[in-house]
Amino acid sequence: MVREEQVEAPYLEAVEELAAGGEVAIGNAPDIPGRGRTEIARRIVLYVVMITVALLFFVPFLWSLSTSFMPLPETGQGFHLIPHNPTISAYHDLLTNPVINFVRVYGNSWFLAVTVTLTNLILASLGGYAFARLRFPGRELLFLLVLATLMIPDQLRLVPIFQMLSNFPLFHWNLIDTYQGYILISVVTATNLFLMRQYFLTIPKDYEEAARLDGAGHFKTFWRVMLPLAGPALAAVTILTFQGTWNDFFWARTVLVDPSHYNVNVAIQQFVQQYQTQWPQLMAGSMLAIAPIAIIYLIFQRYFVAGVAAAGVKG
Repeated sequence: MVREEQVEAPYLEAVEELAAGGEVAIGNAPDIPGRGRTEIARRIVLYVVMITVALLFFVPFLWSLSTSFMPLPETGQGFHLIPHNPTISAYHDLLTNPVINFVRVYGNSWFLAVTVTLTNLILASLGGYAFARLRFPGRELLFLLVLATLMIPDQLRLVPIFQMLSNFPLFHWNLIDTYQGYILISVVTATNLFLMRQYFLTIPKDYEEAARLDGAGHFKTFWRVMLPLAGPALAAVTILTFQGTWNDFFWARTVLVDPSHYNVNVAIQQFVQQYQTQWPQLMAGSMLAIAPIAIIYLIFQRYFVAGVAAAGVKG
């Protein structure tokens, strides 16, 4: 019986030659086909459309920023984005206004937005976990009632809420023109409850069952296991709630009466008078009001997108 000689594979010979210090074989890479003309044209059109839409949204912001550096007579000389005589007098007048202490109302907006955001984070996460994981009688009906409140516009709730705040049930408190009354209106929203419930439903039950095997109760499971996993949803709630409270005008104008209790939006509205609008001061206040929202969105944007996307995966 003739023994056949064992032939090494070509790729092994190349490896051994390279390991022994041989020269690296240089080959010609296959040509990669380029994009077709149709694909290039489609991509160009897509970029042109996106840039055009971005400019349409960005031009009003540039106009507001430019107007805040114009003197009042120049604002009536037609539309232009570059001030002819730039000045910061609008910001000076805004910060030194004798009627409205803009620094105070700016602090009011921060206080109200942060407080409402914290209450929504705490209560929405607790309520969302209860609706998603706990079993209790009437859970589905109660959740449907919570969702039903989303169909009621604020204009229909204005009179009942105003009467309730003017004579709070049982305690007979007058919460009109108080921070407590404003916070009570938005202490937790149905939108945030729904968002947190949907996100908790996407978390596998294995984590929860493992915590139960270790002897953890409902609250410890929520605090130590579920809440850390809900970071994207919490970021989404933070952005939505802070933005909604910071930009609120309807309830702030209704509940807060004293100028020292105004938020930024109500204070800015005071520059719109019956016979004249102080455009530079109005735009300067708008620029200062936009800054916190832009900063928070840039910080939490990635988590916001992940939280909203994950919350809509499972119903």
